[in-house]
Amino acid sequence: MKLHLAAAAALVIGVAGPAYAHGPTRQKTEQKIEINAPADKVWGVVGNFQDMSWLGVVDKTEGAGGNDKGAKRTLTLKNGAKVEEEINQYDAEKKMYSYRITNVDVKVLPVNNYSSKIIVTGEGDKTTVTWDGAFYRGYPNNDPPPELSDEAALKAVNALYTQGLQDLKKKVEGGS
Repeated sequence: MKLHLAAAAALVIGVAGPAYAHGPTRQKTEQKIEINAPADKVWGVVGNFQDMSWLGVVDKTEGAGGNDKGAKRTLTLKNGAKVEEEINQYDAEKKMYSYRITNVDVKVLPVNNYSSKIIVTGEGDKTTVTWDGAFYRGYPNNDPPPELSDEAALKAVNALYTQGLQDLKKKVEGGS
């Protein structure tokens, strides 16, 4: 009987231990905003992968490849930090593109393996812009420091999307 109990305990520990030590889970988030303008006007601002000037934290965008798959851009932020990105898919007809970050300091954005999509959907003189993303936290191992946790990654990306969409709305509706 003792042997069966010991075997059962070893089995529970053997199964539960690795499950606990799994590591990070891919996080996902989505933000939307309604803009009082036709979709073509909104797409005219947000649809050029090589121009991220509508995003308030961006000082300048440099890149190559236009809007073609594999095109690259480097965003220089107002604080001097740089973010390197590459386009995965671009569909002007559907007013959508997806991209991924290829290089960013986790102190700037506490994420790894980040991919994102921007979709512009119009209905008359109103447009909905959807910005979604999927990523892992900035610390890939177990027991992350608070600033590189799942919560920190979600908070940072949600703040970026919320502010970015507000910046886009202001630029489009304000005409600047």
